[in-house]
Amino acid sequence: VQLVGSGGRLVQPGGSLRLSCAASGFTFSSYAMSWYRQAPGKERELVASITSAGSNTNYADSVRGRFTISRDNAKRMVYLQMNSLKPEDTAEYYCKAHWNSVIYWGQGTQVTVSS
Repeated sequence: VQLVGSGGRLVQPGGSLRLSCAASGFTFSSYAMSWYRQAPGKERELVASITSAGSNTNYADSVRGRFTISRDNAKRMVYLQMNSLKPEDTAEYYCKAHWNSVIYWGQGTQVTVSS
């Protein structure tokens, strides 16, 4: 099983980024997918989630209206489009796959929002 996150980098406030997570080794289309983030000294928090078919999404209040989660089951990919980025969005971002009690985590990708 692999979840490989990518796309993180340094970006100026107000900028945009798209994170990607490539999945392999499990039945991707059966799993709900989520993005989490963890800033230094803080707990990991849920950013956004999407159901297995992509029909429903959920967002943290802090990112609703700025971030969009999506998935492509044919490509086994999940994305996080991040717009209007703020310094407080700076964190390591992780993708997570979950189905019943089965959970897989990807490695993080660092997003730094700074001028």
